[in-house]
Amino acid sequence: MQTFTVKSASAKEESQKPHFFVLNKGLNSGKPLSGYCPNSFRIEAENEEFKEILYWVSFALWRAKAFHPYLIGSVIPFIRIRDYKQLISEKLEIVKTSPAEFSETVKQLRLIELKEKQFMQNLQLIRELKQAYVTKYFNKHR
Repeated sequence: MQTFTVKSASAKEESQKPHFFVLNKGLNSGKPLSGYCPNSFRIEAENEEFKEILYWVSFALWRAKAFHPYLIGSVIPFIRIRDYKQLISEKLEIVKTSPAEFSETVKQLRLIELKEKQFMQNLQLIRELKQAYVTKYFNKHR
């Protein structure tokens, strides 16, 4: 069985193992990130393939708001390392029972994320176009 470790992340620490980061404070707790961020955990895996599985399990749980019941704290909610690790471990057991189905789910999630990114870029271009039209109009009538 493959194992993984969950540690509090530090900007000073470097890891040679395949890893990613997960936000641990706020309502986005559980959101996986490829780069370091303050208030995050470092998730280290034995190999790149297992890291990808962990990343997408965490991503799916974050999108499903599965971490919300584990949030504690009255001002800034956060998730504990042990709660994060326990939930991920439970869901990994489900993934092991149907790896092909999980693989297809990840494929669909990646496609949706790509489409969402393209959509956001198009929205930004539309905002810039609106600004350009307004600027052009007011510069013309000075």
